[in-house]
Amino acid sequence: MAKESLPLSLIEAVVYFADPTVASDFVAKMRWADGVAICPNCESKEHYYLASRRVWKCKLCKKQFSVKVGTIFEDSPLSLSKWLPAVWLLANSKNGVSSHELGRALGVTQKTAWFMLHRIREAMRSGSFDKLNGIVEVDETYVGGIAKNMHAKDRAERITGGGGVDKTAVIGALQRGGEVRAEIITDLSANGLQGYVRQNVADDSMVFTDAAWGYKGLRWNFEHGATDHSVGQYVNGIIHSNGIESFWALLKRSIKGTYIAIAPKHLQAYLDERAFAYNNREEHDLLRFMRAVSQAAGRRLTYKELVSLP
Repeated sequence: MAKESLPLSLIEAVVYFADPTVASDFVAKMRWADGVAICPNCESKEHYYLASRRVWKCKLCKKQFSVKVGTIFEDSPLSLSKWLPAVWLLANSKNGVSSHELGRALGVTQKTAWFMLHRIREAMRSGSFDKLNGIVEVDETYVGGIAKNMHAKDRAERITGGGGVDKTAVIGALQRGGEVRAEIITDLSANGLQGYVRQNVADDSMVFTDAAWGYKGLRWNFEHGATDHSVGQYVNGIIHSNGIESFWALLKRSIKGTYIAIAPKHLQAYLDERAFAYNNREEHDLLRFMRAVSQAAGRRLTYKELVSLP
């Protein structure tokens, strides 16, 4: 697939993927790099292609499958001509895309657009088990509703204190010159904070945090440096956590400016979305889009699963 023949902008993507055969062929090439489709039911490579319907029929299990089966697009009545521009929009957004905005752009309901966006975020999830290394900055923050933006009744019910009260704690790690990771954390004790670092950072790396007491024990596994924000110290030579704090600023800008309010049970999906955007910020729009589509296989999210999250 020559890069020169592919779309380089949103308007070009809309025109390019309007042809259902072109859209199906593109997803197939992103899904099966060697050009050989694999039956999602029995994993056989023995099949034949029904071009008129853009489906394969497996010679082993006799079942038919399209390029959407086994991906975030499965069971969706929407065509890839709508799905792929939606992926392009979210993959290349600076501050996210609201479901109302996507719904208007695609001509679908807000509910449908909301479900689509969550499916795309599922494809953006990293899923990497490789540990960060080198110099790694670690920090935690709180994400939640802004009291002044709430109706008085909601504010009285939901805001019962200051600081992190009634908000969701999030922890993140940023490898300098590398990727960022972020996830919800429920245990802010020393065990919880240090456990997160040990799970995500390779031993003997340099780990920089603030002076929170929960990070004290990191010196046994890492070269640990800290800055004491309580006394106005934010940088001490190479020791600082400005990188991960900048990521928090970008995250909260997208929440405040685009999403307004996020249910805690869905927050991890938005963290995955913003981490994807940050980790691929140097790429061209087309490459970010292709990366998201290439991760669509093997990840399904049903509406029932989404709304039944605890």
